[in-house]
Amino acid sequence: MNEHPEDFRNATLRRQAVAHEEMVRGNPEPFIRMWSRREPVSLFGAWGPCQTGWERLVRTFRWVGSRYSGGTAATSVVEVLGLGDELAYTVGYEGQVASVDGAPEGPMRLRVTHIYRRENGEWRLVHRHADLAPPDQSPGDSHVE
Repeated sequence: MNEHPEDFRNATLRRQAVAHEEMVRGNPEPFIRMWSRREPVSLFGAWGPCQTGWERLVRTFRWVGSRYSGGTAATSVVEVLGLGDELAYTVGYEGQVASVDGAPEGPMRLRVTHIYRRENGEWRLVHRHADLAPPDQSPGDSHVE
């Protein structure tokens, strides 16, 4: 079953963008619903947690949601999309302006990679790797081999 990338963007990535907006407002539940309950599932989180297993991921996502408040301006940019019959992946960035742990609202930008598995006709997250994007230290447009 070959799905068109625009269908994936319009369904799965739209739901994920809404889930991201909710997470930075402190509500992790829509993001949790994006995830597969079928093992294996894994997380390499931006705030340090590296977890496997559904129960651990749910606890971690609820902890992440509890740290956020007042989130606004959540954005998701997919730079690369790979779409197969049973697995898909995205590579890109998430941005947000939010309060973390009660601090004043400020911007945050994450590099993110997601892996999805098709289950019963719906794409579910099975892995997330996110980190705080460091400044680009490359020498501009020059090509280094």
